[in-house]
Amino acid sequence: MLDILPINAFTYSAQPYIIAGPCSAESEQQLLTTAEALAAFGVSVFRAGLWKPRTRPGTFGGVGSDGLAWMKEVKRRTHMRVATEVACPEHVEQALSAGIDILWIGARTTANPFAVQEIADALRGYDIPVMVKNPVNPDIDLWIGAMQRLNLAGIRRIAAVHRGFSLYSRSTYRNDPQWHIPIELRRRYPSLPIFCDPSHIGGRRALIQSLAQQALDLRFDGLMVECHISPETAKSDAAQQITPDELDGILSRLTLRSDAPAGDEMLHDLRRQIDALDTALLELLSKRMEISKEIGIYKKQHNMPVLQTERYNEIIARLVSRCADAGLDPDFIKKIFEIIHAHSVDNQLKL
Repeated sequence: MLDILPINAFTYSAQPYIIAGPCSAESEQQLLTTAEALAAFGVSVFRAGLWKPRTRPGTFGGVGSDGLAWMKEVKRRTHMRVATEVACPEHVEQALSAGIDILWIGARTTANPFAVQEIADALRGYDIPVMVKNPVNPDIDLWIGAMQRLNLAGIRRIAAVHRGFSLYSRSTYRNDPQWHIPIELRRRYPSLPIFCDPSHIGGRRALIQSLAQQALDLRFDGLMVECHISPETAKSDAAQQITPDELDGILSRLTLRSDAPAGDEMLHDLRRQIDALDTALLELLSKRMEISKEIGIYKKQHNMPVLQTERYNEIIARLVSRCADAGLDPDFIKKIFEIIHAHSVDNQLKL
């Protein structure tokens, strides 16, 4: 369980709640210019990464604690709340001492229970909002576990941030949204504030608008968007950052769905979930057919028959054996995979 405060206690006042700012703090002037532009159209929470966990050594790893003074100046000049990522107790201590208003835990850190526990221990006794990004791998229990560790340390102002999940296969997105996972998180914890990070999901600025709209259609509470005063010169994640003016334009085009009449809201929520899951199913089926085609090419190159009955029987037996645990009718699953298998065979025969 999670003992948390609802979204209206999380330090915000408008919907959707917008957190915006550059991926990385690079200079005081960059932060101030970006923050002042964001504050001009009502963004009240400014984000910037000071300590940047990077995939490869030798790339820009952030300015570190030197940026804390810049964040304080942002607060003084714009009256915005400021937020940054922490990945260890030392980051927590320095951020708290500098008056950072909101902390977030990144996807790589969320995946490490030892690191999360150290952060939770460092936060014990403090009352500060903490946002937890989903782990890089699609594991909802690992995500929940990170929030539970914070909760057990006394943190009650907790929010989840959906930033998508890493895939080895090629995808439209930098990180696959897998909307069913935050949907399940909302089902388990209805009062948990959930934000969407369309910048990290999309990986390209052109995708931010549509992803943000999908998140709002799924009744996410807010957005965390990467904004840079000059994205093309950014030292990290340049392709997914937008200017403050571009963010203002995106926000003006978002549609906030009106509440349904009393008694219909549950039905509308369920239908939105169905729509998201149907989209996810289409994407999964497309990927499955692509792999099936690759198998067909391999069979043709190695003079193998298209139809391999033993393999098909193994697939059906494996899936049927899992139906009881999944709460599914075996006959229903057999019918679905008969159609999928037939279509796969047909595609391979056409090669």
